Amino acid sequence: MGESVLVNRKRFVSSLANELVDPFDNLSKKTRIPKSRLLDIAIEDLLKKYEKKDG
Repeated sequence: MGESVLVNRKRFVSSLANELVDPFDNLSKKTRIPKSRLLDIAIEDLLKKYEKKDG
């Protein structure tokens, strides 16, 4: 089976604290929002937070 081609995304590897895995899975199921999109939202918020701090 071939590897999928990502046009508008870039693959990266990370890890998550054990205590965040189940709540993250549950949030994705509850909201029906894919985990990748939830990560996009979280990272956008994080970048905005630090952008404000840097001026």
